[in-house]
Amino acid sequence: MVDMSATFLHHGHIRLLKKASKYGRVIVALTKDKEIKKFKGYFPKINYLQRKEILESICYVYKVVPSNFIINYEFLKKHKADLLIHGNDNKNKLNKKKILIFKKTSGISSSLLRKETLKIIKNVKKK
Repeated sequence: MVDMSATFLHHGHIRLLKKASKYGRVIVALTKDKEIKKFKGYFPKINYLQRKEILESICYVYKVVPSNFIINYEFLKKHKADLLIHGNDNKNKLNKKKILIFKKTSGISSSLLRKETLKIIKNVKKK
């Protein structure tokens, strides 16, 4: 299982999904909109169903399920996932035997893309 919000899907997400696919079928635990608002402070411009549709079209993804921002052991068990795979910005508190952390792709993140996009929009409005 890979958990993500995927508010701005980018090559770092694809690389993580590709790595995860080497461990078996990838179930994406996709963060629900209300959870993104609660933990990140905004509602995503691309809603849950739209993000789910995008992720389901990726060859490395077997299935997408709605999730909270924090994944626990019960959630893994419910979805028959042996392992949670995440980037090194992980906030989940799972036993080390149940989680595999990969280094994030440097220079890219959904947060960075969001900030850059907002900066561009502000500059366009000023003109």
